[in-house]
Amino acid sequence: MAACTTTYFERGNGWPPRVAEHNAALLAQQAMRRRGVRTPEIPFTKHFDNSRLVKAPDPVRVRQMRIFSAAITVLFSLVMVYGLQHFSAIEGSYRVEAEKQQRDQLREQNRQLRLAEAQLAQPGRIDQLARGMGMAAPQPGQVVHATNSVADATSAPALAQVTPPAPPVR
Repeated sequence: MAACTTTYFERGNGWPPRVAEHNAALLAQQAMRRRGVRTPEIPFTKHFDNSRLVKAPDPVRVRQMRIFSAAITVLFSLVMVYGLQHFSAIEGSYRVEAEKQQRDQLREQNRQLRLAEAQLAQPGRIDQLARGMGMAAPQPGQVVHATNSVADATSAPALAQVTPPAPPVR
């Protein structure tokens, strides 16, 4: 196109000579600015009047666009469902991991409590604390075992009885 435009100006058709000279001077300046590369750039304004154009309905194109829109909607829905399932699975695995950590913490706490219970339930420790409070060992006959009672043999309800200990002799 550049060659055709240049030939058009060289022949002198269409524009007055003064405009052609001015364009030739601009073209020469462009060539010098571009270091010898000759590419003329001439702007043309084009005016289009589309006010009388009326778009004709195209039922084939409308049908194609509806099918395309439906396909894109289905594809988008499938991707969203997949994403929802994927992120739900990830969230579930995080929840499971958190519950495993909580279970491990509770097991460790339970182990610590069992150790503390075992330390507190040592007979020697209990005996030492009881003697520190002024208690004494039980006297023979003071302890009644439930397996030797008559209530077990008859399976009848029995009332609890308390017999006060004899006062110490002074």
